[in-house]
Amino acid sequence: MEKIEPMTLFGYNKLQAEVKYLREVRRPQIVKDIEEALGYGDLKENAEYHAAKENQKLIDIRLAELAELIGSSKIVNPSELEHSRVSFGSTVVMVDLATDKESTYTIVGGCESNPDMGLISFNSPLAKQLLGREEGDEIKVQLPNGTKEFEVIEIRYQEIVFECH
Repeated sequence: MEKIEPMTLFGYNKLQAEVKYLREVRRPQIVKDIEEALGYGDLKENAEYHAAKENQKLIDIRLAELAELIGSSKIVNPSELEHSRVSFGSTVVMVDLATDKESTYTIVGGCESNPDMGLISFNSPLAKQLLGREEGDEIKVQLPNGTKEFEVIEIRYQEIVFECH
């Protein structure tokens, strides 16, 4: 089964920018670091050489991960989706039934998530439980700190803010 990774255009552009930075800035710098370290002599005891080679390997691994993510990406414009039920791009206001504490989350792509800003990945345990729900639905969610019960108060689309300015 082909894996599809939904994301907004913001997330897609963010991944493309990281690829460009790694290919055009970081990797050429690592190649220079390796060449410079080769000049230090004996490779068995050349910490600079081994560190540079390790960095090169990590960059290559990240580039492969990014190529896979970009290859499986599907750009979604959440403003064009229906939000009467929770879906990708929905902003969900819910209340913890035990504490009456309200929380607001927006469901975004994995590479766009930022829980501190209320942006949660559609692959997160909470988002998986919310997808398809309607206002008034009560749900039990298994979270890392235990089971919690929530009521969905409101579902809406609002423009997603990905970064603090």
